[in-house]
Amino acid sequence: MADRERDSGPVIVPMPAEIDLANADHVGAQLCLAASPGVTVIVADLTATQFCDSAGIRTLLYARDNVAAHRAQLRLAVASGGAVRHALQAVGLQHVLPIYPTVEAALAAPPNGG
Repeated sequence: MADRERDSGPVIVPMPAEIDLANADHVGAQLCLAASPGVTVIVADLTATQFCDSAGIRTLLYARDNVAAHRAQLRLAVASGGAVRHALQAVGLQHVLPIYPTVEAALAAPPNGG
């Protein structure tokens, strides 16, 4: 089991086109389930997400706390210049969750989002 944990690597979780009250719980569950033993980085891929309301933002914050409790880091991949990026920045989410323009950039970042 130790070998499996050591080889886990990052996990990429694709997000839906819209995150709102109707599916926020499901989105949060997906992110929390990704925090299995040995996983140190989880990337929420919001590059195709076109809408994220306050329920979605709350879900991302809840998932961040849950993932951190499993000694992993949640990173967001959010396309630059889009409505979702603007919404996340408008509430200051970039100060509590690392946001990258692509999945590749999120994966390439040093530990702890440096």
